[in-house]
Amino acid sequence: MKIFVLLSRFPYPLEKGDKLRVFHQIKELSKNYEIVLCALSDEPVSKNSYEVLKQYCSKIEVIRLHKIQIFFNLLIKLLFSKESLQVSYFYNKSAQKKINKLIEETKPDHIYCQLIRVTEYVRHSKLPKTLDYMDALSRGMERRIEESPFYLKPFLKIETERLKRYEHFIFNDFNHLTIISNQDKELIVNIKNDSIVVVQNGVDYSMFQHRTAQKEFDIIFTGNMGYPPNVIGAVYLVKEIMPLVWAINPAIKVAIVGANPDSKVLALKSEKVIVTGWVENMSDYYAKSKVFIAPMQIGTGLQNKLLEAMAMKLPCVTSRLANNALGAEHNKSALIGETPSEYAQHIASLLDNEELYSLISEQGYIFVKENYTWEGTTKILEKLITTN
Repeated sequence: MKIFVLLSRFPYPLEKGDKLRVFHQIKELSKNYEIVLCALSDEPVSKNSYEVLKQYCSKIEVIRLHKIQIFFNLLIKLLFSKESLQVSYFYNKSAQKKINKLIEETKPDHIYCQLIRVTEYVRHSKLPKTLDYMDALSRGMERRIEESPFYLKPFLKIETERLKRYEHFIFNDFNHLTIISNQDKELIVNIKNDSIVVVQNGVDYSMFQHRTAQKEFDIIFTGNMGYPPNVIGAVYLVKEIMPLVWAINPAIKVAIVGANPDSKVLALKSEKVIVTGWVENMSDYYAKSKVFIAPMQIGTGLQNKLLEAMAMKLPCVTSRLANNALGAEHNKSALIGETPSEYAQHIASLLDNEELYSLISEQGYIFVKENYTWEGTTKILEKLITTN
């Protein structure tokens, strides 16, 4: 069986959640099926990235989207249509012709799309198709409105409504629909959203495994630090939570680790706060840290960072919002906070109480091993795709 995988960006390196998810799905599916990969990209793809994916794909096609073309397309769609800007950003007629030709040449048995950003290209195809919503983009956009500058709020409100319509509109064009969590499933506005299948993420346990290392940081927060939910989380951690923690212990050090740090994140640097930017091996930083925190205030989907930290036996502190997708048990496999004082108390308790530290570390590890493996979650996707 041949599967045509259509993506809004090349799935390597793994610095974004959508890339991580589909990379491991491709890796697992390639064990039994032939994979043809077609990825849009608004930037050049490195030779190394190609080489990594060649291990799993029989053919790879990258279609470049140029920024000037994207800009004019977005402007026209904003002013003269009601189409989603997320979808419009990734769509153009030239790319459509290339994708049509590639499908005709490779003759796949099934098309797998990740995110609604690419669905316009294949929604009229008669081939069996699966769409991975991944998460509810409309809800993620809506949550950004309150935290955004006043001049962006009108555009975010417009895009939120357009995304809601499109998530509903595209529903019936696909044979199968998947999403990352039950929380996100409920946010897709469609009377038949019960038919969406939850396909969770997993963990690469060969990379993220517990090991002993010299501890350099008391607290670590990771992720793509140009992504608004992570930017807001980092600022909240350093500005709201840490002053309360430092009042108890002024020596505590924080590591904010991840690619593309926003200027607001870079401004958090101090003697007590390190901001790394891109790192080659995230697991090294987990190993050098004592407590993981993800105080997410906005966003959707499942936080891969939590799965990785738990796999490395770091005790995790997170928000109710993030845990709604994760499903960890409070005071057993994770600690859940809502206010700066609650987060600060959880951090202090973990650092001061060896018994609690060991309990959350071990139970978090057991929880993630039992529930989150790429082999197990991709089997659910494989069953859908092979059903046609």
